[in-house]
Amino acid sequence: MLVAVMFLALLAMVLINVPIAVALAISAVIGLVATEGVSSLVTVGLDMYDGATKFSLIAIPMFVLAGAIMNATGITRRLINFVSALIGFVRGGLAMINIGVSLFFAEISGSAVADVAALGSILIPEMKKRGYSAPFSAAVTSSAASLAIIIPPSIPMILYAVSAETSVEQLFVAGFVPGLLGGLGLMTVAYVFARRYDFPVEGVFEASRLKTTFLEALPTFALPVIILGGIFGGLVTATEAAGLAVIAAILIGLYYREVDLGQLRRAMLDGGMQTAVVMLLVAASVLMGGFLTRAQLPQELAAAILDFTSNKYVILLLLNIFFLIIGFFLHSAAAIILVVPIIVPLIQQAGIDPIHFGLVVTLNLAIGQQTPPVASVLITACSIARANIWEVSKVNVYFVAVLLGVLILCTYVPAVPMMLVDLFYR
Repeated sequence: MLVAVMFLALLAMVLINVPIAVALAISAVIGLVATEGVSSLVTVGLDMYDGATKFSLIAIPMFVLAGAIMNATGITRRLINFVSALIGFVRGGLAMINIGVSLFFAEISGSAVADVAALGSILIPEMKKRGYSAPFSAAVTSSAASLAIIIPPSIPMILYAVSAETSVEQLFVAGFVPGLLGGLGLMTVAYVFARRYDFPVEGVFEASRLKTTFLEALPTFALPVIILGGIFGGLVTATEAAGLAVIAAILIGLYYREVDLGQLRRAMLDGGMQTAVVMLLVAASVLMGGFLTRAQLPQELAAAILDFTSNKYVILLLLNIFFLIIGFFLHSAAAIILVVPIIVPLIQQAGIDPIHFGLVVTLNLAIGQQTPPVASVLITACSIARANIWEVSKVNVYFVAVLLGVLILCTYVPAVPMMLVDLFYR
């Protein structure tokens, strides 16, 4: 009964636009006071502080900062020029460039919203100038950004690893193959659109231009080598790789001698606010997680579902449907922090690998970033393109179908996400 009251209080506060982190903390305090008395509030501040200062979480602001430095030092522009020279000769090549650069950029920023804001502001206006419709431009940019969060590094993966007490590095490795498969799928859909609507070709393939742009962008390629090579090789943790990515981005920016201080300042402020929102959610989730654990709710939920079925693939189907639904209404960080601690006992008892499940959760929430009413990434893309969200959604449904296909493949063919994990870690 108490849990039901807490949930209703949480829902009511969210509906009147109380920030989710604040609503979550208040609901947890209500539960603690009701069950353990006012004396239980003595350690609330310390518990929240400890929860928000875990070592793994330091990676979040570091990856966001690395992405901000990339945009302010000309790294992103040189990367776009290289990808344009590489695949711009294909019909609809600018859409392909959009997807390819997004997948690369996500390897540094780890954030879909940062990805779409940074790249969309450059590529969407250019696509519109070249004859691409605003809804198509927004849809391809938005979907590519959300898919990119399953490629390491990924802020949602970091949050899941902390919530589920599992390995960040193994999650990063698990996302690599599905991310590349999804990128190829998005490019295929973009090519079909390009053929149907006669989108332009950016130019003929020129080996000399490819060589020139490659040499200009060559220092940029050090970033994924540092991040992925360090993590895959077991040389650094995800958090240490994030710090190295910042240092490398600064050094590359100094090499290019092209720094937009105004843009860097804006990006750092935006990244700081984004990080603060996530950390406050994490801190509030510590209170709720502690209460739920003592109330045995996760264990009761696991027992109820296992009484219904013990087949792990049926359980995965039910959880996929559940996460797809909550993705309509919650941002990915909030969904992970609210739900994952409750679900973990269930996946443990059902024999589901927590790394495999972490990738499934991340893919579900990537799709949620494309489905209104919340759809944070889609809304950002629509704002940049100045396009109606429903018009964009009519086009975006084909790209979302690719994300769903990757989700189904990763859910029921675990070897796809787990092959590299098994190779490097098991």
